[in-house]
Amino acid sequence: MGKMKVHVIPHSHWDREWYFTSSRSTMYLVKHIKEVIETLEQQDEYHFYLMDAQSSLVEDYLRYCPEDRDRLVALISEKRFITGPWYTQTDQLVISQESIVRNLLYGTRIASDLGHSMAVGYVPDAFGQGGNMPQIYKEFGISKFLFWRGVADNRLKQTEFIWQGNDGTQMLAEQIPFGYYYGANIPENDMELSAYLEAQIGALEEKASTRNIYFPNGLDQAPVRKNLPELVAKFNQLDTSREYQLASPETFFAELEKEVADLPVISGELTEGKHSRLHKSIFSTRADLKQANNEIENILSNVLEPILSVSYSLGNRYPHHEVAEIWKLMFENAAHDSIGGCNSDTTNRDVAHRYKLARDLTNSLLDLNMRLISEKITQKHPFQFTIFNPLPYANSGVIRMSAYIPEADFTLEDTAGNALDYTILEKTDLTEYVLNQHIYLNPSKAIYMPEKVFLAEILVGVKDIPALGYDTIYLNLERKEAPHYSKETSETSIENEYYQINLAENNTLTILDKTTNRVYKDQMIFEENGDDGDSYNYSPPRNDFRVTSKEALLEKVKADISDVEEAITISFKLQVPYNLIERAAGKSTREMLIQTRISLRKEDELIRFDVKVDNQVLSHRLCVTFATEIASRFSTADQLFGVVQRPVRLPEMDVWEEEGWQEAPISMEPMQSFVSLHDEEHGVAVITEGVREYEIIGANYDTIRLTLFRTFSHMGKTDLLYRPGRASGESIVETPDAQLLGEIRATFAVTLFETTFDEAHIARKAKEYLSPMPVYQFSDFLNGRLIYVYRDEEKNLATKYSLELPNMDNAIMSAVKKAEDSNGIVIRFFNPYLYNEIDIPAIFQGKEIHLDEKKSTEQRTTLKHAKVQSYLFEK
Repeated sequence: MGKMKVHVIPHSHWDREWYFTSSRSTMYLVKHIKEVIETLEQQDEYHFYLMDAQSSLVEDYLRYCPEDRDRLVALISEKRFITGPWYTQTDQLVISQESIVRNLLYGTRIASDLGHSMAVGYVPDAFGQGGNMPQIYKEFGISKFLFWRGVADNRLKQTEFIWQGNDGTQMLAEQIPFGYYYGANIPENDMELSAYLEAQIGALEEKASTRNIYFPNGLDQAPVRKNLPELVAKFNQLDTSREYQLASPETFFAELEKEVADLPVISGELTEGKHSRLHKSIFSTRADLKQANNEIENILSNVLEPILSVSYSLGNRYPHHEVAEIWKLMFENAAHDSIGGCNSDTTNRDVAHRYKLARDLTNSLLDLNMRLISEKITQKHPFQFTIFNPLPYANSGVIRMSAYIPEADFTLEDTAGNALDYTILEKTDLTEYVLNQHIYLNPSKAIYMPEKVFLAEILVGVKDIPALGYDTIYLNLERKEAPHYSKETSETSIENEYYQINLAENNTLTILDKTTNRVYKDQMIFEENGDDGDSYNYSPPRNDFRVTSKEALLEKVKADISDVEEAITISFKLQVPYNLIERAAGKSTREMLIQTRISLRKEDELIRFDVKVDNQVLSHRLCVTFATEIASRFSTADQLFGVVQRPVRLPEMDVWEEEGWQEAPISMEPMQSFVSLHDEEHGVAVITEGVREYEIIGANYDTIRLTLFRTFSHMGKTDLLYRPGRASGESIVETPDAQLLGEIRATFAVTLFETTFDEAHIARKAKEYLSPMPVYQFSDFLNGRLIYVYRDEEKNLATKYSLELPNMDNAIMSAVKKAEDSNGIVIRFFNPYLYNEIDIPAIFQGKEIHLDEKKSTEQRTTLKHAKVQSYLFEK
């Protein structure tokens, strides 16, 4: 057997922001990359430098030093300056699947355009690895995986293994067992250096199963060590039993592949925090920022891009650059510290500002493209509304829309003149403001000007809105009918075709499933307890005091009944401790007001919840629970392009303290949009628009607990119950913003089913819940400063339209967008079931592409568990 080969990889792990802001980081980044360029150019023996696999860092640098582009292109093309495949070092558990795909899409393209994108999935510091990432990596031509956090020696005794994704895709993986900073502090005294090498490399040798050792030289914002080639030469002089060489991840794997054989296979997500902290409860840190992220991700991929595709098919420009700007703002916030919220308050304000920009751009781009279509539809009535359907099949249901309406009586009707059921939820008189905004661009044109104008929120029942298309409805002033409002009562019960819901005496809900007469009691219990944790980890206080809504003071109940919705609004006050000191003493001196609107829409299988909390207390957590009476060993939740079943309790909880885990292996888990408990006959699923964190609790593990928010006082704290020892982050950094004082909103839904999980189509219900049908109002009197003045357009579009892309029944459409490199449309589907396979229609054959939008030679006839497949339909 030959010598051990030690691959010394010079690198810097570059957080774009953390306890410091991105502005500060960028200024130091410019200095750093310029030094790296100079060092590589001046020293041929300095073969490689890994710049954290984030092509956004190169973009940042070239923004300030565009004169260095050619120098960087030369070094990247020679594979000496290593960048890509990521745009930013993204989280993999708390953000959407499309965010991860687009991160790699933009990251690999930017790096490739500069000369080379590293074909290694390099993840030095993300807090866990998504279970379907092997498939995603392979779709980008990446077959090697290099990481630190997520695998314990309970499962893996060596650094090399085969990682198998949930769909079955396998890739060669190498763990950096002691962290990316392991080889950062190299002494230069010969006597110290010999002992250092024996200790540091010896520890890596014990874990290696081949003669190849990955030895990272770098740390957070590490400066380039200019004498590293000389140090490596000295390593070889002092340690003749090993061979040391400067390397890159790609050259390391090229050597490793020659020797690996019979490697162990590790399957699924990597979320074990024995040796490296995973911060599992980071999913609920800074709930306000998590909600902003989830809201924008949903509208961006579920609504905006489909409607941009419809607009493009009708002859309008597809705004690739504008969309890229929005995604890049989201990627900046998707980096593991940024999306984690484990930052200083100043940095989190930057994160919030980027969300504001992304939201504003998204909404404006959506509004513009709906308008480009609506203004070309023949105008039948002065109040005309275009309803857009972003789903790949015709959609019906009750939608919510904002509308400027008159005081006069009217009916709402479809293009055939059929009256539509609706109810006005609220309206505000804006007559003077709206009419004074009007501009007579063409004074010769007679238009309808209402005497009074109200901005109203309206629920409307619509039917068969075309797939990936639109339909038109009208407010008809000629068919006079008094406006429809809901009837307010003091009833404590509501119902629709599927459910009857009653408020019980203990402030919980009792839900009757009318299809089977099954009764679910003790639903919607709010749980409030202390949080002694920090920005990284929820941790219960050593002396906790729990309060539930069963003990609350019921303040007010009202029901609103209409033709399209029945809703009940419940307000109650919880007496809760003000802070951890009061909590430890068992005192409750403050009131926390919780107002919840529970609604049942006509012919809708979802029970919708809109929660409003007036939070005026410190360091605590609020959750809501739903009892299922289904004792289960596993929960089922959606993950990246599929579903995953997780144990409701990890057995490591019995031994973690004895084994010295870095943090408790709690079963607080992430989801994309839903979690379910079920057996072979029935089940309950909770779908969230907000915080994507849940836990299964109860003596029989039969209750779903959804986290609404948690608050805390510091970025880092020491000696937590769930995370003993040192602080994560900076313990001196206080985070008063993280107490989230003021109003907090949370929206989610529950659905009950009397079938197997696969037959209940929970993913489809979640997709519809998170893909609202937006509406654009075209009325001449609105033309002006209110919406930007427009000129008259030729009315040449039909009142109803569909893009007419083929659908794959039972699969979930993850994305539809214009292709990056052609005039075609990309549409992406995945299998959302535990067991069912999906037949792929013949029309999709030969149109397969990879996630990187390059042509695929593999043709599938079925979509198996957790598989994703993209298709290109040329225009």
